[in-house]
Amino acid sequence: MRRLMAANPIALRPGPAQAQPVLPDARGLNLFEADAGFRGLLAIYLDPKLLARLLPHFERLGELAGGVLDDHALTADKNPPVLHHRKRNGENAQWIEKHPAYRSLEQVAFGEYGLAAMSHRGGVLGWAEKMPPAVKYALTYVYVQAEFGVCCPLSMTDATARTLARFGDAGLVARYLPGLTSQDLDALTQGAMFMTEQGAGSDVGATLTRAERRGDHWLLHGDKWFCSNADAGVALVLARPEGAPSGTKGLSLFLLPRVLPDGTPNAYTIVRLKDKLGTRDMPSGEITLEGATAYMVGDPERGFVQMADMINMSRLSNGMRAAGMMRRALTEALFISRRRSAFGKTLIELPLMRRQLLKLMLPTEVARSIMLYTAAELARADAGDEEARKRVRILTPLFKFRGCRDARRVTGDAMEVRGGAGYIEEWSDARLVRDSHLGSIWEGTSNIVAQDVQRAIKREGALEALRPALDEMISTLGNPALRDALSASIARACEFAASGAKGGDTAHARQAASGLYYAAGAAILASEGTRLSKQGDARRVLLAALVNEHRLRPRDPLKPARGAFEGALAEALLPETPVRSADADRLLAEFRLSR
Repeated sequence: MRRLMAANPIALRPGPAQAQPVLPDARGLNLFEADAGFRGLLAIYLDPKLLARLLPHFERLGELAGGVLDDHALTADKNPPVLHHRKRNGENAQWIEKHPAYRSLEQVAFGEYGLAAMSHRGGVLGWAEKMPPAVKYALTYVYVQAEFGVCCPLSMTDATARTLARFGDAGLVARYLPGLTSQDLDALTQGAMFMTEQGAGSDVGATLTRAERRGDHWLLHGDKWFCSNADAGVALVLARPEGAPSGTKGLSLFLLPRVLPDGTPNAYTIVRLKDKLGTRDMPSGEITLEGATAYMVGDPERGFVQMADMINMSRLSNGMRAAGMMRRALTEALFISRRRSAFGKTLIELPLMRRQLLKLMLPTEVARSIMLYTAAELARADAGDEEARKRVRILTPLFKFRGCRDARRVTGDAMEVRGGAGYIEEWSDARLVRDSHLGSIWEGTSNIVAQDVQRAIKREGALEALRPALDEMISTLGNPALRDALSASIARACEFAASGAKGGDTAHARQAASGLYYAAGAAILASEGTRLSKQGDARRVLLAALVNEHRLRPRDPLKPARGAFEGALAEALLPETPVRSADADRLLAEFRLSR
C-alpha cells in the first residue's frame, strides 16, 4: 500500500469535489434554424410555392447536418478509402473500399435529396419540374456545413450531366444521362473530370494524353495526375487526337466509362490514391490510360471550351462550399462565444472578440449573397439572357477566387474562438480548416482564376454587363449617404478592374478581383437589405456599410479603426436578430460615411 501511495498519491488522496466548466458543444444544433437570416433570403430568391414545399426539407437537412451527418463526416474523415487491386481468389480487379459512414453521406446527398439530379429532371423532393440552380446551391450550402468530401463527386456528377446534355450526341445522352441523374445508389453513375497532368496543371494546353480513332470510339493513352472521385462511373477527359495542333485548340473532350457497354472493365488503371490534407474520405488518385475506350463529346475542335463549362460549374460549386464552411465556422464561433465565460463575462461581451466575430461574419455573409445572386443569374443565362450569361461569366471566377480564400481565414480564426479544443480532431474545426484550403487549388489556383476575371472583362465585355446591375441594386437604398458611398466604391472597383484587364496588368489581378468581388457583394447585400427592410429587417443594409468600410475604403494601418461604430454594429449584428429600418438609419447617421 505504501508503494502504491508513493507512486500515485493523488489517486488515493482525492481533494474536495469541484465542478469544472464544460465546453459548449453545438452537437445536435439544427444548422438551418441556427442561421436565422437564411429563411428570409430564400424568400427573395425562390418562388413562394416552391419555398413552401422545400422548407421542411431545409429544416430536416439542417437537423441532419448538425447531428448524424456531422458524426458520419468525422468518422469517414478518420477512415479514408482503400484501393484494392485483386480479389481474394487472385483475380485482377480494382475497386475502392469506402467506409460505411461515407456511403451514408452519399445516400443523403445523391439519394434522399437528389442534389446531383434536381437541376436536370423533375421529380426530386416531390417537385414535378427541374429545380432552379438556387435550390441546389442553397441545399448543398446546408449539407456542406457537415461534409465537404462528398460534395466534390456531387458537383462533378451534376456538372458532367450538364456538359453531356449540352454537347453530347443523342446516343451518349440516352445511354449515360439517366444514371447520372438517378437517386438510386445502385443505379447511380457518378461523374468525374480527369484533366490534370504532371506537366499540364494550370497550363492545360500542355496536355499529353493522346486519342486514336477506332471506328465509333477512341482509344486514350496517357497519365492523369490528380483525378478526384477516381472510381466514378464516367469521367470527362481532355485528350489530343492524332494530328491535332498543339495548345488548347487541339484538345477534344471525351467521355470515359469505367465499365464498357458489354460489362468488361475499361483499359485504365488507378495507380494509387492520394494522401491528402483534406477531403480525406473522398478518393483522389493517379490514373494511367492504357488504350481506354472513350467517346467524343461535341465539336472536336472545341473540347477545351466545352470542358470550360464544366470547370465553371465546378468553380461555382467551390464558392458555394466555401460559403457553407464559413457559415458553419461562424455558427460554431457564435455558439461558443455566447456560452463560454472568461474574466467574468461571456466571450461575446469582450470588445476584441466582438470585433473578431464581425470579421468572421462579413466575408461569410458576402459569400452567401454572391452565391444566391449568381445562382439566380445562372437560371436567366440558361434561359437565353445574354447579359445574365456575362454576369455569371465574371461572378463565377470572382466567387471562386475570393470566397475560397476567405474561407481559409474564417475557418482558421473561428478555430481560435474554441481555443485549444478547436485544434483537436474530435471537433469540426480542424476538418473545416483542412478542407477549406482545397477550394483555392481545385479548378484553378488563385492566380489563374484572378486572371480569368481579366479575360472575362477583356474578351467578353462581362464588366459592362455587371456594373449597371450593381448600380441598379443600390439605386433603391433609402439612405442617401450609404448609396453615394457604395456608388463611389463600385465605380473605383470597376475602373481598377477594367484598366488592369485592358492594360494587361496581371501583377495586380488579384487585388483588382478582390475589390470587384466586395463591391459586388456590398451592392447585393444592399439590395437584399432594402427588400428585407420591408419585412422589418435591415441587417443586410448594415452589412453592406460594413463591407464598404472594411474592404473598399482606404484605411491607415497605423491608426485605430472607428471602434465606436464597430461597437454599435456588433450590438446590432451579432445577435442575428432583425434590425428595424429606423434603427439602421440611426446607426448610419451617427457614422460618417464619407471623409
